[in-house]
Amino acid sequence: MKKILNSLPFKLLLGVAVGIVLGLVANEAVMNVVVTIKQVLGQIITFCVPLIVIGFIAPSITKLGHNASRMLGIALIIAYVSSVGAALMSTAAGYTLIPHLSIVSQVDGLRELPEVMFQLEIPAIMNVMSALALSLMVGLAITWTKSKMMESLLDEVQNIVLAIVTKIIIPILPFFIASTFCGLAYEGTITKQFPVFIKVIIIVMIGHYIWMALLYGVAGAYSGKNPIEVVKHYGPAYITAVGTMSSAATLAVALRCAKKSTVLRKDMVNFGIPLFANIHLCGSVLTEVFFVMTISQILYGKIPSVGTMILFCVLLGIFAIGAPGVPGGTVMASLGLITGILLFDGTGTALMLTIFALQDSFGTACNVTGDGALTLILTGYANKHHIAEEKREVEATEVQ
Repeated sequence: MKKILNSLPFKLLLGVAVGIVLGLVANEAVMNVVVTIKQVLGQIITFCVPLIVIGFIAPSITKLGHNASRMLGIALIIAYVSSVGAALMSTAAGYTLIPHLSIVSQVDGLRELPEVMFQLEIPAIMNVMSALALSLMVGLAITWTKSKMMESLLDEVQNIVLAIVTKIIIPILPFFIASTFCGLAYEGTITKQFPVFIKVIIIVMIGHYIWMALLYGVAGAYSGKNPIEVVKHYGPAYITAVGTMSSAATLAVALRCAKKSTVLRKDMVNFGIPLFANIHLCGSVLTEVFFVMTISQILYGKIPSVGTMILFCVLLGIFAIGAPGVPGGTVMASLGLITGILLFDGTGTALMLTIFALQDSFGTACNVTGDGALTLILTGYANKHHIAEEKREVEATEVQ
């Protein structure tokens, strides 16, 4: 029992429950404190995300040696294929289901969250995409130059980042998630806005599970490994993603979950999980496609043509690779596609942002869980092509 109470999944679920209950009964004074706590914790997590990206991706690339460029290319291809495949599946579902739905698009009576008591700004040393680009370039350059000194330095950086994850990020996540759900409950989103789009959200969530099942099935068939041995460890990461609504903020927990799998190579985990957290957004893409088709039907009386939607899906897959793994990152990065290809006006764009925000947590959870399947594919590829595994173990700070 003590082990269960001290486990991360229990702490995360407790944070969700406490947050909702507190949000339903809290007054404005209490919420002043809550939103301030959330702002501070969010700043700390955001600050650490680029460090995690650099600390894991760059050292992992150096361990791949002359295979680094090839593995990076494979990772980009499978992330793009997954996102576009999810988008096309969502398009087919949209043409099949949306004409038969009756959806209300207006909800009133939501409360506004109070202002934070003070603003604590902790700017990250760089944004996530800059950290990703730096990690890729530095890692590849070290493999090309065969610099042993820099390779050893990056190993030390990885140990330091692991200590930050273990001692700082993991302990504060339950409090951050509790404050997030407290805010949603106080606003009334959980009790008022969610039922408005319940039909659409349920359809999208079913789509998430179908796509995850397909990804893990393909990954298992290709790698020859049991995909259940990966997905069964992803509960804490899924819950964390629901609470943070951010693939980047969930990165620390996702790494911890993936490392528990006996069928994933540790070097592929260190390389793939941080990379996919920023370039693989299949759940968000699936959601966005279904929602833009729904909103187009609501506001403009028709769903975009098949050709328009295929073009939108193909380009959205590219935008998803460059979108930041933060709340709303996919839809914000693709606003140009929504207005330029689908011709949404200000009203359509605003409604899209609103309904997307309602389920963003579940789309993010699909993104994060799907990363495990892609990492299994990378593991299978590395094994099939006889890419030697780096056996070095990270000591002391490794999360158990």
